[in-house]
Amino acid sequence: MYYNTYYPVRYCSATPTSYYSYGQMRQETTTYKSLEEALTLIKNAISGEREDELFYDYLISEAPSQEEKEIIESIRNDERKHNQMFRRIYQDLTGQTITSPTDVEFKKPSSYIEGIKKALFGELSAVERYRDIRAGLPSQYYRDMVYEIITDEQKHADKYNYLLNLYLSKMMKK
Repeated sequence: MYYNTYYPVRYCSATPTSYYSYGQMRQETTTYKSLEEALTLIKNAISGEREDELFYDYLISEAPSQEEKEIIESIRNDERKHNQMFRRIYQDLTGQTITSPTDVEFKKPSSYIEGIKKALFGELSAVERYRDIRAGLPSQYYRDMVYEIITDEQKHADKYNYLLNLYLSKMMKK
């Protein structure tokens, strides 16, 4: 497998080793996850793209208010951006592009609110997987990209919590 070295790399981690080259101090470090692990997780994240798209379309179509539709649409749009970011990282580091499967089956949740719960826990699970991706990347440039994705996922979890609370408050008023 080929790994790109075109981007300037400033290595960062908890255990740096310093050395001098041509009168300048440079840092070389190791990561606690491997690049191979990170690339496998990126590939897995990209491969679920079509199913995620169908899931978000379902939630948007079932959302009971315009506000809820807009919240879910904003999350879906962020997820599309994340997918492009992961594709770029993968291609930059391997020289390969990933194609997503087109013949994906989508299992509809039993209800809108069950879909919201599933989405909430999916976002929290993604944070854990993406931390492992970040830990295996060789440069701060790519780690910063994944950090943006992680913070978006946390923001999405908060939005799904809001939607769950909105639903519960409506149920209590009945």
